[in-house]
Amino acid sequence: MPAAAASAALMISSVQKLVLYETRARYFLVGSNPAETKYRVLKIDRTEPKDLVIIDDKHVYTQQEVRELLGRLDLGNRTKIGQKGSSGLSRAVSAFGVVGFVRFLEGYYIVLITKRRKMADIGGHAIYKIEDTNMIYIPNDSVRVTHPDEARYLRIFQNVDLSSNFYFSYSYDLSHSLQYNLTVLRMPLETIKTETTQTRQESFDIFEDEGLSTQGGSGVFGICSKPYEKYVWNGKLLEAVKNTVHRDWLLYIIHGFCGQSKLLIYGRPIYVTLIARRSSKFAGTRFLKRGANCEGDVANEVETEQILYDASVMSFSAGSYSSYVQVRGSVPLYWSQDISTMMPKPPITLDQADPFAHVAALHFDQMLQRFGSPIIILNLVKEREKRKHERILSEELVAAVTYLNQFLPPEHAIIYIPWDMAKYTKSKLCNVLDRLNVIAESVVKKTGFFVNRPDSYCSILRPDEKWNELGGYVASTGRLQTGVLRTNCVDCLDRTNTAQFMVGKCALAYQLYSLGLIDKPNLQFDTDAVRLFEELYEDHGDTLSLQYGGSQLVHRVKTYRKIAPWTQHSKDIMQTLSRYYSNAFSDADRQDSINLFLGVFKPTEGKPHLWELPTDFYLHHKNTLSLTQTRRSYTYWWTTGVLKHLPLPFDEVTCAENRRKLTLKKFHKYEEEIDIHNEFFRPYELSSFDETFCLAMTNSTRDFMPKNVGIDPSPFTVRKPDETGKSVLGNKSNREETVLQRKTAASAPPPPSEEAVSSSSEDDSGTDKEDEGAVSQRSTPVKVTDTGDNTKITENVVQSTKDVYGVNLSDVPSEDDLTIYTRFVQLGQSQHKQDKSSQQFCSKHHLDRVINLIPISSFSQDNIYEVQPPRVDRKSTETFHAHIQAGRGNMQPLGKDDFLMYREYIRNRYL
Repeated sequence: MPAAAASAALMISSVQKLVLYETRARYFLVGSNPAETKYRVLKIDRTEPKDLVIIDDKHVYTQQEVRELLGRLDLGNRTKIGQKGSSGLSRAVSAFGVVGFVRFLEGYYIVLITKRRKMADIGGHAIYKIEDTNMIYIPNDSVRVTHPDEARYLRIFQNVDLSSNFYFSYSYDLSHSLQYNLTVLRMPLETIKTETTQTRQESFDIFEDEGLSTQGGSGVFGICSKPYEKYVWNGKLLEAVKNTVHRDWLLYIIHGFCGQSKLLIYGRPIYVTLIARRSSKFAGTRFLKRGANCEGDVANEVETEQILYDASVMSFSAGSYSSYVQVRGSVPLYWSQDISTMMPKPPITLDQADPFAHVAALHFDQMLQRFGSPIIILNLVKEREKRKHERILSEELVAAVTYLNQFLPPEHAIIYIPWDMAKYTKSKLCNVLDRLNVIAESVVKKTGFFVNRPDSYCSILRPDEKWNELGGYVASTGRLQTGVLRTNCVDCLDRTNTAQFMVGKCALAYQLYSLGLIDKPNLQFDTDAVRLFEELYEDHGDTLSLQYGGSQLVHRVKTYRKIAPWTQHSKDIMQTLSRYYSNAFSDADRQDSINLFLGVFKPTEGKPHLWELPTDFYLHHKNTLSLTQTRRSYTYWWTTGVLKHLPLPFDEVTCAENRRKLTLKKFHKYEEEIDIHNEFFRPYELSSFDETFCLAMTNSTRDFMPKNVGIDPSPFTVRKPDETGKSVLGNKSNREETVLQRKTAASAPPPPSEEAVSSSSEDDSGTDKEDEGAVSQRSTPVKVTDTGDNTKITENVVQSTKDVYGVNLSDVPSEDDLTIYTRFVQLGQSQHKQDKSSQQFCSKHHLDRVINLIPISSFSQDNIYEVQPPRVDRKSTETFHAHIQAGRGNMQPLGKDDFLMYREYIRNRYL
């Protein structure tokens, strides 16, 4: 089989469980795969006071070999031979991954992930959230050189809460989009760099004399891509070991948001996933990071991707997957706001003149490389103001875009859409969301979206008018999104989140249509699907707002729909005050922590400390400390080669530069490194349905569909606002029952429930309504009966037919129903030749004679019971005969495939 035709899969890290063992001279970090059949060992020297000395043992150990190794280490590190009691090798901590290594003014620390929680699943690839970490100082006490400021740096570093919205995956590259990850799997594989190095374990082959090479047709190429550095938050922490250890030790984490919900369409599970990647370049807090730095990185830059896929088919190659990406970020200019005046809205100032839009050119060049064209800017800042404030940014941005578009081909020009959202919100005659919907339709039509399958036949046969106008790149294997929408207001929080929700809602309709789930690419408000999607976006907006602004969203989708309850106004005031307090008093400390964590500031002996710096401007703008040797062209402002491939993104084009970012290795199809079935189902572990992630996630049927529905269970049916499952659960009549449910849930062992990723829009209300609803979704239903003074709580194991179907089923069918049923049976029995005399069987006493159905003839052409005899292929017949012969003791000779399978079993089990 040629390499280009071979199948490909994403490589799965074989280091997912870690144990740190300690001696006085060394730390031994032992990592294993989930099945605990393959082990790797890192040796970390503890005798160096300031240097990091790590030795990666390239050998892949078995469980027995690791036990023997640890036993020898234990014996060799005891102070006296044969000593009992204190061990020479002690177990320090168990972990799930290495965040990285960091040094301040003394020695190095190692940061380990000690708790994790599954947050999403994409095609069997699990995405985890960091729940807890542990920092361990590496040098031992005898060589430690103390410094008085070390503790303060450690405290600042730990102010970055790694348990708050940091995510990782062992097999799926979270720094890239789904479109990139699946496009890589379809690249021609013959020219990609292939790993040829083999360990002692991998090179040993007990079957080498049989001539059965693993390079046969059953091989699968495992692909590992280089992460996109902008969205990796521990890149600097892994820099010291990146080139010395095996890639399985490197676990890249992203910061932002990840949420997943299940949309049930008549029982068909569709997973809706929202992933937000926050940029690690020019990162910081609200008023301290505005505009862009000298390299084109902007403040509060977040890439939001919504992924939709049919969970009934897990494989990337056979399943149906779709995604849509959009971006938010500060206006790409040199601007800032002075917060020393303690004003709620500090004045906006332009810090540097940029007549040739140099910084904007760098920013849009990055976007052209990653997303292709067209780049669409949706600018939501105010256009008309009594005192010129936000309009300063609009005027400068228009000038920059106009200048840059002079040199781009007209078909790839940057599209600029200004829309004063605040002005339309205040107007009673205008509907904000209707106008946003029009903008969203035009944007999605220009960029298209990603789907990994060709258009369905019904779409070709009866195409929708809007479907034919859809942009993007159409290939034989599906569609690619080309270009991206870039939304901004001043803060890129409230207005931006609502605009992104409307664009995402529009894209979601097209995604559902492309997968054949709806007949028209339209979704209406007040449907279960849109409510589920809106809740995801509310959580997404709250989380990003807390990270950058210090509070949750102030204005939500309901606010702009003008259906928010009156209590929402008091919540908005509290969020505004919370945001102001955070910006005024705590943002400076948070900014110092981010600068230290990301390696923007590195503590050095003899130089000013982090807290002594009057500003961090010079840390983020490198051109202030040294002049660049090369100056970019003011006219040809894009990177060489980008324009040639537009509208396709340069990062996804098959070329030599992109191939160098990929690592390729050939595996047998049953090996664990590429077997996503084993990774997802974990057949070697005992599983419990109560602990299954897919059962715990938000469900459109359980959490949003009315409980009394019996007419139309479709998630695309418009319902009244008070009909949702959440509002029913929150009624006062159910409060007593809900309190008992909470007690029942508290007494039981807590399942790994996917608790809210961030403070959602409902968590801050202070009322019992949402709290009770949230508990009742995950607790055991109970029924209360009062007998005297005692209250008995009994489990309602079987739900009534009224609860399940919406109607009560009587015990005995009525005479009319029996008559209809009997007539139906008679039709089948006499092949539509019903005799009038058969009407006497209407009575239910004669049903025994009626339901005894016997076909008149076998396989006749005119019989309604006609079936075709099964046709068994030749291979199945041979397999069946071989099975019969084996039962009689006559064994068949083993073939090449049998030897291959047996060899893989021996290698995985014993080697």
